[in-house]
Amino acid sequence: MTRAYAIASAALIGILLIGAAVAVYLGQAGQNASADPFGQCRESVVAGGAGQIGGPFTLVTETGETVTDAEVITEPTLLYFGYTFCPDVCPLDTVRNAEAVDILEADGYSVQPAMISVDPERDTPEVMAAFTENVHPRMLGLTGTPEQTDAAARAYRVFYRINRVGDDPYYLVDHSAFTYLVLPGHGFVEFFNRETTPQQMAERTECFVDAAG
Repeated sequence: MTRAYAIASAALIGILLIGAAVAVYLGQAGQNASADPFGQCRESVVAGGAGQIGGPFTLVTETGETVTDAEVITEPTLLYFGYTFCPDVCPLDTVRNAEAVDILEADGYSVQPAMISVDPERDTPEVMAAFTENVHPRMLGLTGTPEQTDAAARAYRVFYRINRVGDDPYYLVDHSAFTYLVLPGHGFVEFFNRETTPQQMAERTECFVDAAG
């Protein structure tokens, strides 16, 4: 009888340990899910987490109005850093973003395309207005002072360098070429590289918007 009790006790302890292990695993899984509500949508990895990218900025719209990030990010936004004199990369990327916005709209999602200029001297509000009008009717162009541009670029970890020698009016600007998905109330949640297609961008954006509720 004693041996039978010992076996039963061992079996019960084993069951309890297994149950505890399962509870701990489920608890950790729940904590991980709650820590990142967009985990099922992410395909990019940011060192230190998504909170390392994005932040407040103050810039100038196409109409000359000074605005903050809170006034710009009022709906899901595909944010791009570029410049209007860009010979190839920027036109291709912004048109790709516009195509994604149209796909999203057809699926019932309202997403704003926007571009922050990294060439504030040439990209006046009027120049930005002409550029964005050619790309998409809902596209927002933002410019500002060199200091405002620097602050916005730092917030989003954007690299740019103005290659100007003397008074050359045709200088180029080196810059990183990511598009950032920014959500109201959440800030930056994802970035897209140049290889991302309009359809892929739309599908991943829909996942984030749905997850945000």
